[in-house]
Order: sequence, then C-alpha cells, then structure tokens
Amino acid sequence: MVTIRAVDVARVDDRPLWVEISGDEVWWDEPRPHEGGRRCVVRRTAGGAIEDVLPQGWNARNRVMEYGGRSWRAHEGRLVFTDWADGRIHLCAPGGEPVPLTPEGPARYADLVVRGDEVWCVREQGGPRSADRDIVVVPLDGSPLRSVVASHRFLMNPRVSPDGRTLAYIGWNHPDMPWDATELCVAPVAGGPHRVLLSGASTCQAEWRDDESLYVVTDPTGWWNIHLVGLDGTTCDLTPVPLEFGDATWKIGGTFFAVTGGRIAAVYGTADERRLGVLDRPLPNGSGGAAIRDVGGGYTFWAPTLSAQGSHVVGVAASPHRPYEVVRVDLDTGRHEVLSPGKPVPGDAELPTPEAVTVDGVHAHVYAPPGGGPAPYVLFVHGGPTGSAAPVLDLEIAYFTSRGIGVAEVNYGGSTGYGRAYRERLRHNWGVVDVRDCETVARWLLRTGRAEKVAIRGGSAGGWTSMAALVHSDVFCGAVSHYGISDPERWAAQTHDLESHYLDGLIGPLPETRDRYLDRSPERHAARASGPALLLHGLEDKVVDPAESERFAAALARHGHRWAYLTFEGEQHGWRREDTIVRALEAELAFYGIVFGFPTPEVPPLTLHNGEAH
Repeated sequence: MVTIRAVDVARVDDRPLWVEISGDEVWWDEPRPHEGGRRCVVRRTAGGAIEDVLPQGWNARNRVMEYGGRSWRAHEGRLVFTDWADGRIHLCAPGGEPVPLTPEGPARYADLVVRGDEVWCVREQGGPRSADRDIVVVPLDGSPLRSVVASHRFLMNPRVSPDGRTLAYIGWNHPDMPWDATELCVAPVAGGPHRVLLSGASTCQAEWRDDESLYVVTDPTGWWNIHLVGLDGTTCDLTPVPLEFGDATWKIGGTFFAVTGGRIAAVYGTADERRLGVLDRPLPNGSGGAAIRDVGGGYTFWAPTLSAQGSHVVGVAASPHRPYEVVRVDLDTGRHEVLSPGKPVPGDAELPTPEAVTVDGVHAHVYAPPGGGPAPYVLFVHGGPTGSAAPVLDLEIAYFTSRGIGVAEVNYGGSTGYGRAYRERLRHNWGVVDVRDCETVARWLLRTGRAEKVAIRGGSAGGWTSMAALVHSDVFCGAVSHYGISDPERWAAQTHDLESHYLDGLIGPLPETRDRYLDRSPERHAARASGPALLLHGLEDKVVDPAESERFAAALARHGHRWAYLTFEGEQHGWRREDTIVRALEAELAFYGIVFGFPTPEVPPLTLHNGEAH
C-alpha cells in the first residue's frame, strides 16, 4: 500500500473553477499552491500545446462578496481578468504585461462577461459589512466605465439579449441568501426601471434563448430545474424531475448549463452523482419535459462550469479514482478528450472507493481503509453549511485512509443536492440537525463494527459543526476545526455583508432568538468537550475572524481540556499555499495519532496544551 504524502495532496487537490472555449482554443484557470497559491489562467492551443496566459506574479482572483466570482474571460486571444492584489480588471495579451481597464480605488469586480468590445460585470464598493453593488460596463479600449443597474443589495449573472436591447440579471436582498430566494430581472440596456420576471424561488443562472425568452435554472418545485421563461412572464419546466440542475451560489458566475446550436448541455444529478447531459430539443415533449441524453461518460461528478461551441462542450469532471480534469465532449459522437495535463495520482488499487450510504435519512460517503475490520474513523464535515461533499478522488481523504484511518463524509440535513426540503431541514436548526446527523453516522459506524473510535473535522461551517459536536455529543474523541466559528452571536455581529443575515435563517433573528445562540455556542459550552481539539486559522481570514479559534482555545483551557492552535500567515478563508497545506495536514495526522493512540513519526510532533493558554 502506497503511503500518500502531504505534499502529494497539496499538488493534486483543487480544480479549475472556470473554463472557456475561445475560437479553436480552450482556456481554463488552475491553482498553483507552489506559486504562493495564485490562480493562473492557461490555454490549450489548436496544436495541443498548453501555455500560461497570465504572467508570473499575477493572480486571477477577486473577493467580491468575500468568496469571489468569475474572475476572467478570453476575448480574441486576449485575457480579461481581475487581479487579487488590486481588485481591478486588466487586459492581457499572451506574452504581454496586463493593462488596467478600471480605475485605482477600493472597487472590486466579478462575474465577468465579454460582449463585443465591452466587459459586463458586477462591481462592489464599500466596506465589508456595508457594500453597494451595481452592474457596470467596462470598455476594452480603456474608456470610462458606466453603471447600468443598482437595484438589489446583491447582483449576479449579467446577460445582454441577442439584439443588445435588454439586460437580464439576478438579484436578492437581506435576509435572503441566494439559495433561499432571488429575483430574475430584466432592464433596458439604454436605461430605465427594471422588471421582475421571477421571484420567491432560488434562481442561479439565466441565459437568453432569443430576444423574448430565457433558459433559467430555478426551483419553484423544490428542485433546481431548467425552465423556459418568457418576457411576458410565462414559464415552462423543461426538466421536471427530482434532480438538481443547479446548486448554491457561493461564487457568482457559475455555469450549470451552456447553450449551443439550439441544444443545452447541462450538469445535473444529486450530491452522490452529478452527470453531464444534453437537451437536444429543449422544448416540452409529450411527457411534459425535454428528453435528457447523458454524455457524461465514466465521470461521476461534473463541476458547475461549462462552455459550449458548435458540437462541443468543455467542462471539469472527476470520479472516485480520477482527479478533476478539463474534458471536451463531442455532443454528436459522445467522444471525450482530456485537455488538461495529467496529475501524479496513485493507481486505483491504492485509492479508497466511496460507498454511498443513507443512515436514518442522513446521506454520507464512507471511505474504508484497507485491511477490513474495525478502524479509527474521522467524520469529514463540509462547509457552507449550504453545500455538499462530492464522492470524487480526494487525496486528502486518501492521505488518511492510506494510514489505516477511515473517513466518512456526511451530507447532513441542510446540504445541497437532495432538493429544497432536505436543504431546509437545517432552517433554524444549525448546531442541532448538523450535529445530530453527524452523531447518527458516527454511532452507525461504531454499532456496525466499522469504527473503533470516531473523531470529527471540518472547515468554516464544518469547523463550527465539529466544535459543536465535540461539546454537544459524547461520541467524538476529538475534533479538528479549520477556520471555524465558535460563537455565532459574535460572528453574526462581525462577519461580512453576504453572510451578515445568514444566521437569521440558520438559527433565528437577533435579538429575539438570542437564547438559541447561547445554547448552541461551542465556546460557551467548552466545559462539556468530549475530547481535545486542534484549531487552525489563516491570519488574513475576512470571513471568520481568527479570534473565533483563539477564544475556543481559551475556553477549553479554562476548563482543563487539551487543545492546540496553529495560525498561518498570508492565508485567507481556506488553504492555498503548498507549505500551509502540508503543515496543516501533518498537524492533523499528528493530532489523530494522539486521540487514536498510534505513533506518527513521519510528521512533526504536535503538543496539546493541557488547560493553560499560551
């Protein structure tokens, strides 16, 4: 059995966020942990060569709504992109230096779309809790930008009709999150009031079919399906099936479907499998919806980024034994071609295979270590909490299973991929349903003899659930929190604009439901911890302040519980640098060695403080 190293994880995990067909070339972005965690845009030429388009030192990211959004587009052989350092939009020809298109200042831009000689995008201005947003047009010749629409607190998906007269976009306001309720709107490009076409449901993408109608992913039935929506307000569900054709919008600019030659290529399925399909005739058939033809091939999970041109669609896909790859599919023949370079991954026999299980209504993916018999297990808790864990190759999981530690990823109530009803199980019950569902899976692992001990870990909202489970359940022997929330009342008062009312739906509005916040706070109940905790946090995190980890460590110390707290310079909300990924993963393994009781000589030792804070 091959033992996977932390550096192997750092160099293989993560994936391209966006792809684009540009003429006879295909462009995508890729993470560069070994280059300080920057995002580099590359292109595959017609001859098959892969070249960096973004020069060294530039980073195609942005922090609009803190999580960022579509950060680049290809246009006539040139790259239009937002740079992380200054937030401005730049134009760059391959081999040349980027030239700024937007003025200096605190404004940030995302969800870029190039139409003709202009960039349409979302602009964000203001502080982290009081930002204003509008849709602006940025000329590629460097002329002054102009604002078109500023109708909602949050905006995304600017799309201009084929005749150039009408702008379609999606907006929403507090206290809604985009998976709760948004509005699909249209407005005259020449100026004038906007008009709402859809409201009440969650709309996550819209593309023009013609000047009078749009294809739209929205969920009035409880499932994100593709609808045909007319400017006269008429709607028709083209995919009336209990499957998801959309997902939670954490990064604005996702493309769950792409239109080409009268056909729609779409990503669809559940959190257990997300396929690529084609609606060859996207109009209702006799059974009430358009027929879906599967062209996903051997890939079991397609990411929400597609680009289509002619008879081809390009996307990003993975499976349990294949990492995320940029794949081109011929819609006529079904032929698949991998465009991105291969990654150094172990053979199939060395990788765990996920087993999809449902335990008392809770969905999970179980990765058993080799050898059979009872083993120590770690529950992986995804972030969001409105999100999900995909059963694809993840060397972070394989890092642990290759050392005899089993992993179970829990898609607790509140996760996407199983319809709105499952998603809303968490409404007003964050810190209750997620903890209970994780406990349900942990006790099942113990009861069935798979696990001998169970720990829990997660990042962001998953870090919250891990800390909450440690203090509100007695089943976990330890918890690892990556940049997690330890006190929801304090976090609600300090966090950024997008999530500043998120807890209204997850726990309840303040101050009316303050008792719930106090009852569920891991920090306030640290005395009940059932085991030690490892806390990790980036010092530049603007989503969850490092103080959340510091104060939980202090609370554990006051009550005599063991803990360790590690910080990382230059990291924000999530790990992007190779040295950070390696250090965090090795610290986590050392922690499991302590709580599970086995030696870990291959990684630096970890000291758990016993009570007193340092």
